[in-house]
Amino acid sequence: MIAVDVEEENKEIVRRYRQLLRKAKPFLKDDDSKKIRKAFNVSMEAYDGMRRKSGEPYIFHPLAVARICVEEIGLGTTSIISALLHDVVEDTEWTIKDIERNFGKKIARIIDGLTKISGVFEHGSSQQAENFRKMLLTLSEDVRVILVKLADRLHNMRTLGSMPENKQYKIASETIFLYAPLAHRLGLYAIKSELEDLYLRYTERDTFSEIVSKIAATKEARNRFIKSFIRPIQKSLNAQDFNYVIKGRPKSIYSIWNKMKKQNIPFEEVYDLFAIRIIIDSSMETEKADCWQVYSIVTDFYKPNPDRLRDWISTPRANGYESLHTTVMARNGQWVEVQIRTTRMDEIAEKGYAAHWKYKDNVNNQTSGLEQWIGKVRDMLEQNDSSALEFVDDFRGNLFNEEVFAFTPKGELKTLPHGATALDFAFDIHTEVGARCIGAKINQKLVPINYELKNGDQVEILTSSKQKPNEDWLRFVVTSKAKSKIKDELKEDKKVIAEEGREIALRKLKQLKFEANNETFDRLRAFFNVNTQLDLFYRIGKGIINTKDFKKFKEFKPTSTIKQRPASKVSDAKSFAKEIVKVKSDDILLIGEDMDVIDYKLSKCCNPIPGDNVFGFVTVNEGIKIHRTTCPNAPELLANHGHRVVKAKWTSQHRSAFLVGLKIIGTDRVGLINDVTAIISDELKVNMRSMSIDTESGIFEGDIMLYVNDTRHLDLLITKLEKVDGVFKVSRFEYHD
Repeated sequence: MIAVDVEEENKEIVRRYRQLLRKAKPFLKDDDSKKIRKAFNVSMEAYDGMRRKSGEPYIFHPLAVARICVEEIGLGTTSIISALLHDVVEDTEWTIKDIERNFGKKIARIIDGLTKISGVFEHGSSQQAENFRKMLLTLSEDVRVILVKLADRLHNMRTLGSMPENKQYKIASETIFLYAPLAHRLGLYAIKSELEDLYLRYTERDTFSEIVSKIAATKEARNRFIKSFIRPIQKSLNAQDFNYVIKGRPKSIYSIWNKMKKQNIPFEEVYDLFAIRIIIDSSMETEKADCWQVYSIVTDFYKPNPDRLRDWISTPRANGYESLHTTVMARNGQWVEVQIRTTRMDEIAEKGYAAHWKYKDNVNNQTSGLEQWIGKVRDMLEQNDSSALEFVDDFRGNLFNEEVFAFTPKGELKTLPHGATALDFAFDIHTEVGARCIGAKINQKLVPINYELKNGDQVEILTSSKQKPNEDWLRFVVTSKAKSKIKDELKEDKKVIAEEGREIALRKLKQLKFEANNETFDRLRAFFNVNTQLDLFYRIGKGIINTKDFKKFKEFKPTSTIKQRPASKVSDAKSFAKEIVKVKSDDILLIGEDMDVIDYKLSKCCNPIPGDNVFGFVTVNEGIKIHRTTCPNAPELLANHGHRVVKAKWTSQHRSAFLVGLKIIGTDRVGLINDVTAIISDELKVNMRSMSIDTESGIFEGDIMLYVNDTRHLDLLITKLEKVDGVFKVSRFEYHD
């Protein structure tokens, strides 16, 4: 056991507390410091003797969260107190009533919101989603709940190294699934980028380290390039008496990785590795004109790419972000992104929501896009009666979307998510307008309801009293409001049809001399393989289940079916572990906390092979399925169903062969295919399942499906193929059986 120097620890606690007060000092009023001191004392007493997984005193965590609130989000006294107390109700004897008695209603409401979402993914997916919805409900009262939660999550991610590996995967996936998009939507770009980078650090360790070292290796050359790039701009800005700061910064590791993955290119081919940011001091009255003047100076020296101009000053993003972006060609033929903004805009871009409020009174008291978005979230929460999981999916869908700007016939601006259709626009005007929409006129031209809106479209909605929503509508709406309202209308229709189906079922059961009770209905559900009684009656009402099928049901023996179907739905990984059948010890995938050898299936969405980093996922009907940690479905499975995830690890090479896909690109020449197949079949004795070749203008591109033993075997094959004359790229690709 490690000896703890209590005296040194206490000194460190006091030092961190004083640092927090120093950071908060500029905005403390009256007796604020006394209130903060009181909250600190309560937290110290409540966590006396408690330690984190890292071995540190627990009080370090609330102090760090409070400091993030002040320093990185720009929040004030209420948030500092809430951060210091955010885990107290969850982890100690303190209650919400105690908080209210000592610190008032406002703090109690924030702590209550934070307590509702503590341990958010521990008790099953629908419970987790319900908790997330409860957290958002507090948004209508106090957005600080979410801001403190984001600070809490950021500190947890920064200290994730002390957690076991499977917990790291779960927490990191939950972060990328919900919290990074939420930070993005609230305009907290610095926090969003750090959360994404930390996610990568714990889920793609090797790739993360490789990108970090390559960024570090190119630092000197990058700095030299930035200096020469900005020199003429600086001269011109000085000549025109601008007060300014110019920053050159590399893109986030996550965004570089994302680009490499999406475009299937190496680090060296990511052309816009960094951006130049010009921040100018400007008054509110002249800031727009000043930014355009700086744009003019930049484009005097460097040619801009006309397709890459983004004007978020005239129409800010929905999260309040304002900036002018352009991509220009440097003299060495390299594209460089240049961002131009004022000090006010920069603070809003970095600190998002909190900075937006600081400047609110100076912006002509207009309702910002961020406030409109929060208003929409409130509406969504009040109207929504769909399942909590559906709600979270809808909500997530609206977090990362860029916006599209469209106008009503009278010129009113509507901001909708990218990909929104005329039908989304109709529902945004009013539920009844959406439900009766038959089409639209866009810029005086008739279009169908699934027309995708473009920036600047003027939209007139056409309606008919005979129109009503159908299930197809859900395929081409993207806004939560439209989805929710269409589902409401469809549910009403479904209930009417289900009621008719119930009457038909009751009559048929009576003829067959069955008692119409829940047990019979459950047997009917099992026989017709439907999930709920509502679905059962709806299918009968629609005629999908024919009354003739009831005769087959008469011979249906529930006992035999029960044997074929799982006896009970698996609720978590531990209960499943007791049920699973052990297999022979020559299998090479170890699963679970005890690393047992048990039955599993390889998932078809990512086709893992030995050597891949993997995890096990407990399904309801198909046992344990193995996924790669880089599987496209991994973040959602790990975040929404963390309780069903079990550890899995390959132990050694195996004689079995696993199917993988390889893409080969090169210059076409006589004999190239022979050389490639010789390495695959003769030299490395690999079996091929299929090969498709395409050549155009001297460029050769081939997709080969082949069988390998494990990742080492695959890496050796790729290395050998890359040495073939004319081949310049070999990469593994995702395929689905």
